Amino acid sequence: MELFGSSGIRGVALRYLTPALVLDIAKAAGTVWDADRVAVARDTRTTGELFANAAASGLAAVGCDVDRLGVVPTPAVGNYCEATGVPCVLVTASHNPPEFNGIKLVGDDGVELSVDVLERIERRVLDDEYDHADWRAAGETTPIEGVVDDYADQLIAAVDRESIADADLTVAVDPGHGAASVAAPRIYRELGCEVLTVNATPDGHFPGRDSEPVPENLEALSRLVATSDADVGVAHDGDADRAVFVGEDGSFVDGDTSFAAMADACLEPGDAVVSAVNVSQRLVDVCAANGADLELTPIGATNIITRTRELHDEGTNVPIAGEGNGGVFFPPYRLSRDGAYIGARFLELLAAADGAPVSEVVAPYADYHFVRANVEYEDDDERDEMLSAARAHVETADAEPNTTDGYRLDYGDAWVLVRPSGTEPKIRIYAESADAERAERLATDMRVAVESGR
Repeated sequence: MELFGSSGIRGVALRYLTPALVLDIAKAAGTVWDADRVAVARDTRTTGELFANAAASGLAAVGCDVDRLGVVPTPAVGNYCEATGVPCVLVTASHNPPEFNGIKLVGDDGVELSVDVLERIERRVLDDEYDHADWRAAGETTPIEGVVDDYADQLIAAVDRESIADADLTVAVDPGHGAASVAAPRIYRELGCEVLTVNATPDGHFPGRDSEPVPENLEALSRLVATSDADVGVAHDGDADRAVFVGEDGSFVDGDTSFAAMADACLEPGDAVVSAVNVSQRLVDVCAANGADLELTPIGATNIITRTRELHDEGTNVPIAGEGNGGVFFPPYRLSRDGAYIGARFLELLAAADGAPVSEVVAPYADYHFVRANVEYEDDDERDEMLSAARAHVETADAEPNTTDGYRLDYGDAWVLVRPSGTEPKIRIYAESADAERAERLATDMRVAVESGR
């Protein structure tokens, strides 16, 4: 696809992403959906209102009435769409820096659109082909109140509030000035936790930290946890569809570690887990220990959603899916990522641990070593030669390659992946093992092979 990537469209606001482009995307979506009503929502970014207005205008121009939801978390959008049967144009750039903005399209079932529907909408934009209404059929706009309240109520009802409340947890929350700034602290309080906050004022400039919840952006949360005797820290990204955690001593819990811990708690023999091709060995080991299958997809939420739906249609139970960046799905709840729900499920783990700290709860999944390397290239010809060299190396390896997205070699106790970046002129190499030397060796051998193609 030329416009839509693995999770919508994103770019620097008013340079790549323009009001005119958003208008066209909304007209195309409204045309393909052929719906009487379509919602428009946004996160806290400073250009959000501008693009939400453009989206609303585009939808009205093709005859759709517009429900204006305002600033709401992405999972609250999913809840609204599922409850009302109304699709949504969502203005958000998720974890990207404040100068970015983007568009996600959510179906009337509360789930991001599948690849085939996105391709139909994209084709309308590229062909400049829309079903414009005349002046008598232009859509009307209605502000909608209570969207966050309804979302919070259904989330709280979907988890074990009693066990969480009985655990008497103190939770430090860092919404990163994003769409969860109001909702997440409220939800954790209503789950019976004492809640402390940092970066919890909605502000699209993200003054306290950048939107992505990675260790270098969570120093304030780590200090808050360590100095306040909180049991756990929870951080969200700009649109609140991800959650990562900080342990009782202020140390960052890797997203692959928390994903594996939550998977171990809900898997049964015969289940399946869906994850991207850069999946951690931690999850590989958890699936093997529980007799569950691991299904790998190309990187990106859209691909994970599509494969999970296919498995569901085949009668396979998928209790958990996602990636190691904090973006975890619990399909029996909803096939979309929900940062506050992910946080609540992690609190259930702590509640079940009878007072054990986070460090002990995640210890069985933490002792792995991950290596990442990038090899830059000058042009497409050099990239292709380097990938050919990688393929030759893979073909001589004592492991069956997975070619879902690049080349992944699984050795049972370790893995290595090589794939071209989708956004930069780089070949990316990943390796992981419980043995640090083995992970380094696998990554080094692959890098030597890739560079031999220069």
